[in-house]
Amino acid sequence: MSPSNFLKSFSMAFLLQAVLAYPSPAPVFERQTTAVPDYVTTYAPVVWLYPGENYFPSDIGTQLVHTKPEINFTVIEGYENPLTLNNLDSLNTYGTSGTNVYLTSVDDITKNPAWLNGVKPDSTGKTDGATSVAIIVNDHGDGLVDAFYMYFYAFNWGGVLLDIQEVDLHVGDWEHNMVRFQNGTPTQVWYSQHGFGEAFTYDCLEKQGVRPVTYSGNGSHANYAINGTHDHTIPNVNLPDAGILTDYTDQGTLWDPLLGAYFYNYDASANTYTAYDSSYPTAWLKYLGTWGDEQYPNSDPRQHEILGISATAEFTGGPTGPEDKQLNRTEVCPVASGYVCDVRTELTS
Repeated sequence: MSPSNFLKSFSMAFLLQAVLAYPSPAPVFERQTTAVPDYVTTYAPVVWLYPGENYFPSDIGTQLVHTKPEINFTVIEGYENPLTLNNLDSLNTYGTSGTNVYLTSVDDITKNPAWLNGVKPDSTGKTDGATSVAIIVNDHGDGLVDAFYMYFYAFNWGGVLLDIQEVDLHVGDWEHNMVRFQNGTPTQVWYSQHGFGEAFTYDCLEKQGVRPVTYSGNGSHANYAINGTHDHTIPNVNLPDAGILTDYTDQGTLWDPLLGAYFYNYDASANTYTAYDSSYPTAWLKYLGTWGDEQYPNSDPRQHEILGISATAEFTGGPTGPEDKQLNRTEVCPVASGYVCDVRTELTS
């Protein structure tokens, strides 16, 4: 071997040894937009519905069959009919960019039409024939991913105030959990409740296997981390004893939201949604209006208030959908005036 070839061979051998000896870099979590990240399903919450629940998860698209779009209690003229999950965002061209559009029941809801009751999960936890969930993944980059598990119900029963009157009854109900991941590991979980909610570290939560457990309030479907009694008279303060306005949770019917869900990727910079399966509708996610009736005026014989106080109205307006749920959060909690994002490290009511 010539001296020059010997030096080349020695140099290559030395370089190879140096490369093999150098520690491998930590794995880089690249943004995933074409396939649902496996940890999003592995750590998806499971939901205990209350034993006496009457209003179960509902098919998102079926809600459009039983409602008509209104503004100021008047049906919109010339809207795209029939409405489907593929054209619902067309309503954003009416009124105030769609924000004052109400998907109003075609039935008198005081007669409790059957579609309000939704679909009770079967023994496997599936809402058979109903797609009741939208799972929306927002990959912030650098391994930080938020997965929103949006739960839909056709009707909300808000409870009884002071043992006098039912309150906060409305068509349509959107609730959600959000699980925050860092490099594929769950770190925090958000539980929506009425106007705000609670956040917990993943480690402190009750689990089935590795999946965090959610307890759904009777009728209101507010999400709690523990079962029992939850007095929510004071916003964001859930007292353990029955009070003026109370949610009850317990292990009734177990619901697995994964078994009837659409899956989407959310691009926050472009404010766009991409379905992980091309058969999933996407247009409905951009709808800016509400998913129920507008609050009935006091002149409507169905409406009642205690001592004329509007906060005690029996019937209230429907909720907005996923687009309005702050999908690009800095913290695990949404931003809300007067609230601090307190991530609890132990289970409390």
